[in-house]
Amino acid sequence: MESSLKKKTAIWVITPNGKILADKISQAMDDTRLFCSERIRFAGHEYTQFQSLADAVRYQFHSCRAHIFIASTGIAVRMIAPLIQSKLEDPAVVVVDDRGQNAVSLLSGHIGGANDLTCRIAHILGANTVITTATDVNQIPAVDVVAKEKNLFIENPQAIKSVNMALLTGEKFYVHDPRGYLGIALPNAEFLNHDEILEYVQRDSQENSIETLPVVYVDDIRRDLPGDVLVLRPPSLVCGIGCNRNTTMEEMKALLEDVLAKSDLAAASLTCIASIDVKADEGGLIALADHIGLPIIFFNRQELNRVKEIKNPSKLVQKHVGVKSVCEAAAILAAKNGTLIVPKHSTKNATVALARIGFSS
Repeated sequence: MESSLKKKTAIWVITPNGKILADKISQAMDDTRLFCSERIRFAGHEYTQFQSLADAVRYQFHSCRAHIFIASTGIAVRMIAPLIQSKLEDPAVVVVDDRGQNAVSLLSGHIGGANDLTCRIAHILGANTVITTATDVNQIPAVDVVAKEKNLFIENPQAIKSVNMALLTGEKFYVHDPRGYLGIALPNAEFLNHDEILEYVQRDSQENSIETLPVVYVDDIRRDLPGDVLVLRPPSLVCGIGCNRNTTMEEMKALLEDVLAKSDLAAASLTCIASIDVKADEGGLIALADHIGLPIIFFNRQELNRVKEIKNPSKLVQKHVGVKSVCEAAAILAAKNGTLIVPKHSTKNATVALARIGFSS
């Protein structure tokens, strides 16, 4: 689960004038945390002071959602260079010069939100906005920005580059998006169905293939695709779980992973776990949700019994719990009366079912 610090924006101050700018930014923004060099006197109780900027940044870098350095870009680059990991993991980094004349988007402009943060800071300070990402300066939608806006998980960010290049050059590219998550957000896209996409990537992977165009695959179904196919996972699946008292997290986790694997469904498309409210204090279930980073939704007996689309009612569960179904009914309810796509699978102590959320644009 996301910590309170992970929601913070760190502001780094190393000069007296930087403190004035940091105060102004902090007053206009919620959820900031101020860090100030101990060499600056009277920093104030709201500041966390540091001796070494490099040590402090290294400790805080991946604990905050964004960082604002009131310093030169050279200093910021030297501080963050050893800490950079990937587009999906790195926080936003913005640099503001000591006079507050320029706000520069330095790292994670799209997925991390640095470009948006830069615009906001520039507005607060009356500074120039400096954004260098090619799609932004050419006013062309970037696929990673669209994915973020549509809440699509980017499974292989290394494939973003070829799609964004096609957007910049006006080149055609192929998209598989059967439930229309992208809508018409990407120009020059030719939409293909599942079989057409698989046929194209298989042909394209052959040695004598002439045409090579980028491909975007938006689906919760797992397929063996080449690494250069950009895979976007929609938030489309719900997992319903039933369990005996004191069932271990390990047993439920193994069952869920087995069901996903056998059903060729992507774990990244799971949006929540659902169960009956009498399991709200079940330690293994709570631990599983925490381990995989998903919320839990609980339903009462009356709600579960109103679901008519269950496929595997249980007389034993009806006798002991008072409902015909836990995992199937909970999955359908949490999917907003979506479609049950994987009926109940069981181990000795647990049951799992999966439902797909109905899409509405």
